[in-house]
Amino acid sequence: MRFRNPVVLGGLAALWLGSPAAAQERITFNVDVTFYGDNTEFFNPWREGETLLGAESRLFLDVELNDFVTLRGGIFGDHRFGDDDNFETVRPVLALHLQNDYARFVIGSIESGAREVGLGPDQQGPHGLLPPLQRESLAFSRPDEAGLQLTVERPRFEQETWINWQQLNTEMNRETFDAGLRGRLHLGTPLPVWFSYQYHVVHSGGQLFDSGPVGDSWAGGPGFIVELPAGPFDAQTAEVHGLVARDVPDRAALSHTETGFGFGLFARYAAEKSGWRAHLIGWRARDFIKGEGDENYGSLREDGRLASLRHYFETGVSRTYHPANEMGIEFAARMHRIDTFHDYSFRILAKVDFGIPIKVPGRP
Repeated sequence: MRFRNPVVLGGLAALWLGSPAAAQERITFNVDVTFYGDNTEFFNPWREGETLLGAESRLFLDVELNDFVTLRGGIFGDHRFGDDDNFETVRPVLALHLQNDYARFVIGSIESGAREVGLGPDQQGPHGLLPPLQRESLAFSRPDEAGLQLTVERPRFEQETWINWQQLNTEMNRETFDAGLRGRLHLGTPLPVWFSYQYHVVHSGGQLFDSGPVGDSWAGGPGFIVELPAGPFDAQTAEVHGLVARDVPDRAALSHTETGFGFGLFARYAAEKSGWRAHLIGWRARDFIKGEGDENYGSLREDGRLASLRHYFETGVSRTYHPANEMGIEFAARMHRIDTFHDYSFRILAKVDFGIPIKVPGRP
C-alpha cells in the first residue's frame, strides 16, 4: 500500500502544536525502528519456508498529562525491501496509557512486535508466547496491533493480558481478534522457580453480517521455569509447559463425536554468556492444532491431512551486540528437526529506540 494519507501526519502535527496538553505538560518525541531479515529454509509437510526482509518504524509523541496518564500519537510504517509499494502497511499510532508504579493499561495501539533484541529467535513473538501458541515471525509479518492491554510487573509477579482486534465484521469478512494471557509467579524457593502460565485464542465471528463460519482456536497451559545455577555462564534456565489446544474452524460443522482437543509437552533449556545465547527445544504432541501457532509444532499438514503424533526438536545460537546505547543488533541461526525432516533458519534483527524531550515554552 502506497502512502497516500497526509491526514495522519497532519494529526501528528496538530497533537504537537495545537493540543492544550502540549502547552502544559511534558512531551517526548520517540523513534522506534526495527530492521529485520528472517529466512526459514523449510522443506517439510507442515510449514513452507519464507524470507522476510524489511524495516518497521514508529514515530510518535508521548504527551504526559501527569505521572499516571500519557497520550500517544504518531504513525507506523512497515516497508518490505524489494516491494513495488513504498510501504506494506501504514497506520496511525493512537493510544491512551494509564499507569502507576506496577501496572499499565493501554487502549489503542498496544505494545507488540519485536520489542527488544537479545531474547533469542525462539522468544521473539509479538507477546513472547511459546511458539506452539503463536509463531514468532508474526512480530515481522503483523507487527502493529491495536486493542486493549494490561501489564503488571512486580518483583515476584509478572503478567500481560491483551486483545488485538484484527478485522471488523463486514459483508465480506467475519470479525477476527486474538487475545492472550502470559504470566509467571515466583514460588519463593531457594532455587528460583517460577510458576508460569500462558493462553492464547483466535476467534472469528460477529453478529452484524453472516459472512462465513464462526470459529475458535485456543491453546494454553501451566508450566515451571527454573533459574539454574549460572556455573560458567551468565545465566541458565530450564522450563517445561503442558499445553492443551482446541481448534474449531466452524462451530456449526462440529459433530457430537468430535472434541477437537490436542495435547503437547514443551521443554526448553537456554544458557547465556557475554552476549551469546544458546537454546534447545523439545516438543511432543498429539492432535495439536492451533491457529497462529508455529505449524512445525502442529498436527495439521499443509495438504490438510492430520499427523496425529508429532515430534519437534530445535537448537540455536544467537549473538547480540550494542554498538550504541540506543541500538542493538542480534544474529541468530537455528537447526530444526521436524519429525524425520531436517531444516534450518537464520535471522538478523536490529533495533533503534530512543526518545527526545521537547521543550515547551514557559515550562521547565
